[in-house]
Amino acid sequence: MHKYTQLNRNPFIFIIVFSAVISLSAQFSLAEDIKGWEINSKYNSYYNYKELDSLKGILKKFKKVTPLPGMATGTALILEEGDEDILVHLCPQSFADAKETGLRRGVKTKVKGSWAFIDDRDVFIASKIKQGEHFEFKVRLTKDGKPFWTMTPDELAKERATK
Repeated sequence: MHKYTQLNRNPFIFIIVFSAVISLSAQFSLAEDIKGWEINSKYNSYYNYKELDSLKGILKKFKKVTPLPGMATGTALILEEGDEDILVHLCPQSFADAKETGLRRGVKTKVKGSWAFIDDRDVFIASKIKQGEHFEFKVRLTKDGKPFWTMTPDELAKERATK
């Protein structure tokens, strides 16, 4: 009887250990997907929520970017403002790629965010992108600049519900 009980426990132990390994590997995978985009990263320190600016133009195209060496790939867009093309950083690609943003090329676009000087170039780090009266893609809190990709699922759900 003792052996029977011990054999019965082994599948449960296996399942528990296997679940823990999967959970940890998912967390490490997520950490790698936003590497360099974390809330206390050098890159995030470039965003100044106290000095917000707005841009208006036409969304010309999307672009993949690596803002600083060693960072995970990010999603950006080129905003055509008059005769000037402005590089706008949105978020890590693992948070949203071009298609997942819901933004459309060739459409009048308003972007709110903060200017930064990165790698000898002026870039605009977005907090909110609007197209038309009813569509917006938010990536940071206005009150403190907290990136949405660093929020817990509950925080993110709450923020998205308060549009």
